[in-house]
Amino acid sequence: MISRRSFLFSAVAASMLSNSCYANSASSVPSALDHILLGCNKLEEGIALVEKATGVRARFGGVHPGRGTCNALISFGDLHYLEIIAPDPGQDIVSEMTTMLKELDAPKLIGWAAHTNDIESLDRKVRAAKLRTEGIQAGSRRTEDGRLLQWKTLDVADPDGLLPFFIQWSPGSPHPSTDAPHGLQLESFFLATPNINSLTSTLNLLGLDVQVQQAKAPRIQANFRHTDGVNTKTLTVAS
Repeated sequence: MISRRSFLFSAVAASMLSNSCYANSASSVPSALDHILLGCNKLEEGIALVEKATGVRARFGGVHPGRGTCNALISFGDLHYLEIIAPDPGQDIVSEMTTMLKELDAPKLIGWAAHTNDIESLDRKVRAAKLRTEGIQAGSRRTEDGRLLQWKTLDVADPDGLLPFFIQWSPGSPHPSTDAPHGLQLESFFLATPNINSLTSTLNLLGLDVQVQQAKAPRIQANFRHTDGVNTKTLTVAS
């Protein structure tokens, strides 16, 4: 599968992401991480799951025109957010993404995005590294208050679904983390795979500082927590 989100580098790597990574205080969190996608067949199910586990309720973000999906968001820091994504009941669109989401029995982690500030250069360098890609795709959605958010994405072929897609937000588009509800903290984020050497090599090639663990099957896992000053609540989501 080349694209998980069709709406969804050594010396080469250093130049590729040199100005694209946002620092995070937790060393276990990838510095270039932009957002994490929690998929569900109904948006309210995903919102309820996160709220029940953490006490933080996601805010409706909007719909993706022509993509058949809608989302709700929670920030877990500057330029980082959790995206709860589901089929949009107002769009009669059948796609790989909407079909996959409708078939989910329960909310699960379906992918993650890494930020870049120069997606065209990134695309050229990924191709030069002989990694397959469908090329740069444009996306947009309107917020509830009418603002238009626009972005470009780049997927890299990954049959195990562990690699991120890269995203570049358009100038003038506020990052979704700026007005999403706050309260979550990302404690840890890691990839698990039976092919640890191969995955580690690819991540190094892409310039991504991600923790990798040996496992019998591919898995992405994120561990969140929320503290209200008295109690600490946790949420673990995995693919």
